Amino acid sequence: MDDKPAKRRWLRWGAPLLAGAVVGIAMRFVFSGYPDSMTHAMTAGFIYFVPVVVGAVAVYVSERLSPTASGWHFNIGALANVFFVIGTLLILIEGFVCAIIIVPLFAVIGGLSGLAMGAICRRVTKSKETLYAIAMLPFLATPMESQVPLPVELANVERTIVIHASPERVWNELLNARDIRPEEVERAWIYRIGVPVPQSGATSETPEGRVRHVTMGKDISFDEVITHSVENRYLRWTYRFTPESFPPYALDEHVVIGGHYFDVRDTSYVLRPVAGGTELTVRIGYRVSTRFNWYAAPVARFLMEDLGDSNLGYYRGRAERAT
Repeated sequence: MDDKPAKRRWLRWGAPLLAGAVVGIAMRFVFSGYPDSMTHAMTAGFIYFVPVVVGAVAVYVSERLSPTASGWHFNIGALANVFFVIGTLLILIEGFVCAIIIVPLFAVIGGLSGLAMGAICRRVTKSKETLYAIAMLPFLATPMESQVPLPVELANVERTIVIHASPERVWNELLNARDIRPEEVERAWIYRIGVPVPQSGATSETPEGRVRHVTMGKDISFDEVITHSVENRYLRWTYRFTPESFPPYALDEHVVIGGHYFDVRDTSYVLRPVAGGTELTVRIGYRVSTRFNWYAAPVARFLMEDLGDSNLGYYRGRAERAT
């Protein structure tokens, strides 16, 4: 049997993708430091330049083993980054939530890097030396960025729904959401990509006032401290997290609520009587603090808006079934 086609496919795709992915995984091990350190995976040096290195390595290997049309260089660089991220998942140094969020950005950066490296390989005689220089970019960038404070972006999202139930019925559901079934909330993208679904949110009286205690899958638990309350009209709470709120196995450290990079600050609900029921509006305040807020902030907004819609849908379903 002629194995030349298989060999050509390996030289064109397999070896370059493997080389790029292995280099990326090795760099992920290097960038495994604590938050705010120069060797953490949330540095700009890692986020922007490691995908560049991965794409460049993949295309360099491709050009040396089996030169291909320039149009394929983008695909090789992008796919090498996809396999790099998959590799970090397989060896358990990256979590699923972070991987899903970051892989589109890495693929685009890697693809553009692949195009550039392809041009370098064909027009520059010392392409290997150029590749070595590219490989140093993540390590050169991080010391410079450490002198710049982490950007902070505060934002709010607001969503509204009409519920065919009285304000009193909706109010009761807001205060006590018990025995939440996964199918009631899991359509929200934040749960589809791996965040554990909520199980209950029950309000109780405490010496400091009313507190809503929330439990979620993977042993997540925290308090929602009610700060403003007008019965059947308005409810607002802030969040209180403890070191035990999020066990290490529950969420990626990069997306832990109340962590270095993301936080949900407060949530409020406004109930307004309308013909046939109640207009319920939710407002969620959150924070995004990354070196790539231009990308992370729109992703966070999409997820928070979708979460707001999911929460409203849950309360509508519960209130209308109880009517």
